[in-house]
Amino acid sequence: MRKTLGWLLSLVVLIGTMGAAGSTAQAATAAQPAAATDIKDQILGIPGMSLIEEKPYPGYRFFVLNYEQPVDHRQPWKGTFKQRLTLLHKDVSRPSVFFTSGYNVSTSPRRSEPTTIVDGNQVSLEYRFFTPSRPDPANWSNLDIWQAASDQHRLFTALKKIYKKNWLATGASKGGMTATYYERFYPRDMDGVVAYVAPNDVVNDEDSAYDKFFAKVGTKECRDKLNAVQREALVRREPLEVKYAVAAAENGWTFTTVGDLDKAYEAVVLDYVWAFWQYSLLADCASIPAAATASDQQIWDSIDAISGFSAYADQGLETYTPYYYQAGTQLGSPDIKLPHLKGLSRYGYQPPRNFVPRDIPMTFQPGVMADVDRWVRDNAHQMLFVYGQNDPWGAEPFRLGYGVRDSYVMIAPGANHGANVAKLMDGEKALATAKILQWAGVAPAAALADAGKAAPLAAPDAQLDQRDLEREPQLRP
Repeated sequence: MRKTLGWLLSLVVLIGTMGAAGSTAQAATAAQPAAATDIKDQILGIPGMSLIEEKPYPGYRFFVLNYEQPVDHRQPWKGTFKQRLTLLHKDVSRPSVFFTSGYNVSTSPRRSEPTTIVDGNQVSLEYRFFTPSRPDPANWSNLDIWQAASDQHRLFTALKKIYKKNWLATGASKGGMTATYYERFYPRDMDGVVAYVAPNDVVNDEDSAYDKFFAKVGTKECRDKLNAVQREALVRREPLEVKYAVAAAENGWTFTTVGDLDKAYEAVVLDYVWAFWQYSLLADCASIPAAATASDQQIWDSIDAISGFSAYADQGLETYTPYYYQAGTQLGSPDIKLPHLKGLSRYGYQPPRNFVPRDIPMTFQPGVMADVDRWVRDNAHQMLFVYGQNDPWGAEPFRLGYGVRDSYVMIAPGANHGANVAKLMDGEKALATAKILQWAGVAPAAALADAGKAAPLAAPDAQLDQRDLEREPQLRP
């Protein structure tokens, strides 16, 4: 009996000990925080998000992704398409920058200037209808600025659940336009907008601002030199078009969309002066040949280097069909007087319709840009517009009215289409940097007290911070 009671007592003690140990283990387990879900798993947990690839980069995670979007945000049940994007992930505790070029997305790690300033994450979205982000079949009427802004809004809404800190929208050129349109239609999404070199063609048929620009830009010596080469290229149209035909045969260029080689040739030549000021600096005028003594090859080489003879071949136009479609339906396109080419130009500045395949219908909507312009003038809040003094696209900029709040237009002296905050005069550069930090919610106390002490938070990175600036003819911003 004693042995039996002893055995039972031992069993009770053992069970109690095991229970206590189990409770202690459970308590210890409960006290330990669960391991954080990997950022990739969080991103891929968003409905409609899929991974194309992840590329390593020191200090970041870089993902190339697809996000399923409605073809028509007004009628989302009518089908979807996959829109490509990239995510440069720093940390969910940092602010995020929503970047778009307005064209294709780069699948290499890149960091826009605001991302460097705030040391944040960056989401880069490919503009709808730029391949491969194109619905199939493509109903081109679904390519407009509201649909594109709605793409951004829907993606932002999904990502904001993960990246909860402040957000800024940015982009340069057509990307700057895109950031502005996004703010116009969804003004509650972003905490600030930094739009670089964004054209604002309010009235498509009124382009005298460009004529005034080209009459004063740079120096008279440089303007005359460029005009002379452009004129000489049309004077020597016959021998240079022979060279063009040879180049076309060698490269497989065709000219079905624009119509023929002659129209393509003149379009390239007419781009020459505009493209010089868009991408070059006044100092580069020294490299322009003297037209009167230049050989045919020198004229050809100068035109090709600045305008690019492949631009208006079918193969050069195809990538930019969505842009030309938008230029001919909503954005507008520039036209300028060319008195120095009188009697030589056969076509003048050709309209966007000439650069879009004829089976794609186009109808211009004249009130769209006027609506955006009015909204910016009256409602801009925490928006910064940066332009280059010598950039043709800055001839028709966004302007601010009396009703705006904490918004600015700044001009970088002597800068071209690559103007940015770093190229502003010291006082404006400091103010712009301070505002970007403030809007992102990461301004150091010293910068809040004195804008002159504002500086980018991220260390420079030559590879990350390089800009993918394409050599495009003047019609494409």
